[in-house]
Amino acid sequence: MQPKKMIIVAQFFISGMMALFMSGVMSVIHMGFSQAWLAQWGPNFLTAWPIAFVASMVVGPIGFALARKVLREEVVV
Repeated sequence: MQPKKMIIVAQFFISGMMALFMSGVMSVIHMGFSQAWLAQWGPNFLTAWPIAFVASMVVGPIGFALARKVLREEVVV
C-alpha cells in the first residue's frame, strides 16, 4: 500500500496528463485541427484538470479494489 501523500501526488500528475490528452483529443474530434482548436485546448484543459483530479480521487480507490479482487480470484483459480 502506497502512503497517502504518494497517492495524492501521483493522482495529481495522472489526472493532469489524462485531462491534457482527453481535452485535446475530444476537442480535435469536435473542431478538427485549427487555430481555433489550439486556442480552445488550453482553457478546456484548465477546466478538465480539477474535475479529473477530484474524480480520480473518488474512483481511484474503487479501481484498485476491483483490481485486487480480480487478481486474487485469478490466483485462486
